[in-house]
Amino acid sequence: MIRPADVCRALLAALEAAEGRRRSRKRDQTPDGIGLAIKRDLLQRAVQDDPNPEAFEEWLLQCALACAPESAGAVSAMARAIFEEWRLAHSLNEFKDWLDQGAPSADADEGKGKPHNTEQVERQ
Repeated sequence: MIRPADVCRALLAALEAAEGRRRSRKRDQTPDGIGLAIKRDLLQRAVQDDPNPEAFEEWLLQCALACAPESAGAVSAMARAIFEEWRLAHSLNEFKDWLDQGAPSADADEGKGKPHNTEQVERQ
């Protein structure tokens, strides 16, 4: 069984493409930046903590429960999205292959060299 940390490491690379797409939009990007920052934080924590596959859903739930009440909804939503992507990596070989290749995307280059935290995003 694939370890959650391995999938989350690959999802971090895929997040770069999302950054590129987000920056090309012609509207207020603050909510998108906040959501991506939450997701990035959860992915980085999963890589660092390397939870067991059988306990990954519970680990994500505990992350959401441990956060500040005002951000619990957003953290829960991102935790659910990560869990679904982790499950997808187990059930769809094409998705796992794409992650194994480093989640290549033409949009990834557009996000390189840009800030990756909400404090920097809010100043833009």
